[in-house]
Amino acid sequence: MVPSSLLDRLKQAPLLFDGAMGTMLHSKGAGLERCFDELNLVNPALVAAVHRDYIEAGAQVIETNTFGANRFKLSEHGLADRVVEINHAGVELARRVVEASFQEILIAGSVGPLGRQLAPLGRVRPEAAHTAFREQVEALATAGADLLLFETFSDLSEMSVAVQAARDVCDLPIIAQMTFTEDMRTLLGHTPQQVVNCLRELSVDVIGVNCSVGPALVLRVIQHMRQALGGANDIPLSAQPNAGWPTRAGERLMYPATPDYFGEYALAFVEAGAAIVGGCCGTTPAHIAAMRAALDSPHPARPAVTLKPVAEPEVAPGAEAPTELAQKLTAGKFVIGVEIDPPKGYAAEKLLAAARMLRDTGADVMNVADSPMARMRMSAWAVCHLIHSRLGMETVLHFPTRGRNLLRVQGDLLAAHALGVRNLFVVMGDPTAIGDYPEAMDHYDLVPSGLVRLIKQGFNQGVDHAGSSIGQPTNFLVGCALNLGAADIDREIRVLRKKIDAGADFALSQPVYDSGVVRRFRACYEEQHGPLRLPILVGMLPLYGSRHAEFLHNEAPGIFVPDLVREHIRRAGKDAPREGVRMAIDLLAELHELVQGVYLMPAFNRFDLVAEVIEMVKPASLPGRQAVPAGVGEPGGV
Repeated sequence: MVPSSLLDRLKQAPLLFDGAMGTMLHSKGAGLERCFDELNLVNPALVAAVHRDYIEAGAQVIETNTFGANRFKLSEHGLADRVVEINHAGVELARRVVEASFQEILIAGSVGPLGRQLAPLGRVRPEAAHTAFREQVEALATAGADLLLFETFSDLSEMSVAVQAARDVCDLPIIAQMTFTEDMRTLLGHTPQQVVNCLRELSVDVIGVNCSVGPALVLRVIQHMRQALGGANDIPLSAQPNAGWPTRAGERLMYPATPDYFGEYALAFVEAGAAIVGGCCGTTPAHIAAMRAALDSPHPARPAVTLKPVAEPEVAPGAEAPTELAQKLTAGKFVIGVEIDPPKGYAAEKLLAAARMLRDTGADVMNVADSPMARMRMSAWAVCHLIHSRLGMETVLHFPTRGRNLLRVQGDLLAAHALGVRNLFVVMGDPTAIGDYPEAMDHYDLVPSGLVRLIKQGFNQGVDHAGSSIGQPTNFLVGCALNLGAADIDREIRVLRKKIDAGADFALSQPVYDSGVVRRFRACYEEQHGPLRLPILVGMLPLYGSRHAEFLHNEAPGIFVPDLVREHIRRAGKDAPREGVRMAIDLLAELHELVQGVYLMPAFNRFDLVAEVIEMVKPASLPGRQAVPAGVGEPGGV
């Protein structure tokens, strides 16, 4: 039963909790490597100062500095035998600060997850987890906490054990908060609906979300939780987001969301149905003060910032937001992609250095080839993951159908998605006969258009090739190959139409050396089917010299280098590499109204030359490009 003091206050007005404890302790000098919970014993003045700051900012509930004060987490610091002592001290510290404030402040006993997975996903038996939670909760309750806050849980099974343990030792009200990822699911895949259903059965007093990515995501989760509750208003909701996604600056973690931003979202949370609001990682007393001011405003106007996250019709419930590449294509922006080959060994430092330089120069995405020329190299998925995780840059994974049967295709797609890869380029792939292992299997079950259909109409809808559920939909953006200079244009158009019908979102073309090639293809297509609305990133491989040009023209399938171009590069002599760059820049200036971007391929890994092209073809450098003209490179299917 919820104590009348808390129940009455939840009915009267929204309750404002405090913000981050760890962020503030670190800002006041505590090292990230130490046990913050132990500070209750060794530096109580520091913890008390944080509590005072939040009360002065307007918080009505403060949380004890005990988030990690369970036997498992404390054992990492040699403190497993001091669970009761640390939790008692956490409550007593908070109580002394509250009494000194002469305000009606509630104390929430903070309980976090154990930090280890429960069986069968981990090695912690439910019985051991129950004992650990019971030990901590009993200490918090006997010390005088007003309520229990289970926060930042990602496993509903662990939450269930924690709540049951609490019910076994006390009757304090329980707020149960889960954390969600960008796809609006917990790390173990639970949706807001599943979380609500489970926590209702556990009879917790408040259901909520904390931590996660930031206010916009938390707002969407709260909205879906309210929908899951239907018309029932018997269970309040709580919202305590991070201050956005953190970035590291030296030894510090920086959070982008400002106090004013949080103030606006405080109103949005309440409007969405939250009875409790506050902050999590990265939030400070300034954030809480801004939320207090917003909640106390006598005539709060609906803030414009809430409209964007509330109205996202293109994202289905439980789905991820579009990738940055998808958003740029949809907005008609000129996109710059660069192809990079995985290393022959496992060392990726040089590749990452090149990608960093290209990113800083202005490239939007890195296209990662998969076994180019059928030669053995590191997995392209690993390279995509490294670039994304270390550089914060999106990639396009080349995904050949050759050499993959249906089982491997689908397993590889799931693996790529699990690694954070969302942009794909579907292609047939180079035949093994030309590579390192000509005797290797070369079979395939799907042609590229079939694979596009499988991804867009299958995986992105949550089902596999057989129509069986894969648990939750993927969120792939899918590109296809296009030969603008094909000898048989009508056949190339027929194949392109199949890919578009299957759901292709964009196309990457073979290298082009004549703007007339692009104009002719578009004219033929539009004569048969009307405007070509699929975004095209035109292939561009700057010529490095005469031998390079002759090889491409005579031996590379699908590539045509006009006589005048080959003669021009021949006459350039030793200056051919620079001349190749200049010719590429000039050609792109001619093509900027016909395509929506460029797909650059460095010759002989001369990324420096590609960088020169990027500097000259960034949107600001292109003449007269404001937006994509109707029917010319207009985004479709994104």
